[in-house]
Amino acid sequence: MGFARKVWRLLVAIKDGLALAFLLLFFTLLFGALAARPNPAKVRDGALLLQLDGVLVEEVAQVDPFAALLSGTVPIGQYAARDVVRAIDAAKEDDRIKAIAIDMSTFLGGGQVNLIEVADALDRFRAGDKKVYTFAVAYADDALLLAAHADEVWLDPMGGAAVRGPGGEQLYYGDALARFNINAQVFRVGTYKSAVEPFTGNAMSPESRENATALASSLWEEWQANVRKARPRANIAALSGDLPASIAAADGNPARAALRAGLVDKLGTWHQWGDAIAAVAGKDEWETLPGTYQHTMLDE
Repeated sequence: MGFARKVWRLLVAIKDGLALAFLLLFFTLLFGALAARPNPAKVRDGALLLQLDGVLVEEVAQVDPFAALLSGTVPIGQYAARDVVRAIDAAKEDDRIKAIAIDMSTFLGGGQVNLIEVADALDRFRAGDKKVYTFAVAYADDALLLAAHADEVWLDPMGGAAVRGPGGEQLYYGDALARFNINAQVFRVGTYKSAVEPFTGNAMSPESRENATALASSLWEEWQANVRKARPRANIAALSGDLPASIAAADGNPARAALRAGLVDKLGTWHQWGDAIAAVAGKDEWETLPGTYQHTMLDE
């Protein structure tokens, strides 16, 4: 019995030793693999990728997780303009960053002041002999303002671009409230008090129209001046005036109409856009999918 007990202890010790050896080998290999793969929190040689999935804001609003859960909707992404500007300026001085790639496929716009701040930062980046590439399936006013400051503006062949200019719509409830005998108690002093007009009338007052027209005209003139300075040959009127005529002149192709207007440089898919960046920033050695390139994300 004593001999059998010793043999059993020896077998258990061998089993425990082999298990420990395999565990050590496993964690050693795992550590080696993680150490060899680029750290996502570290700047990599390649491009700075600005994947603007949301809006550009002055200050990022705090998201109430309980309200978001109850609403059943995903909060819209927000990017502080100063954070984007700081990243672009840092990339300008970083030799590891060869270009900036701005993916605006899901960009929802932002305030004009914030857009101009980012556009100025892009100009400073390009002054350092580095290129900026943008891509979108559809360009609107805000996206075009940023894209105008890029070296290459890419548009999906199935997409398009349109300039609406500043403005908007306002609902008025005067007749509706009177129909249901609802009396809106409004107290105001002065002439230019358009905030309460939807409850007291059925149309914009002359004073309110004067105020809104002055603001919209100022924003529109500044937008055009900024885009024309960045792209002197761009035909803004082709996309902001009679857009159907411009599309018809391009054989019914909205993407080609934007290309002819000079606000878009190349038509191509997201993968083709990525391949063009890879020629400058380098191919991502860890990804085998088409259109991948070495990059560092804005949030990293």
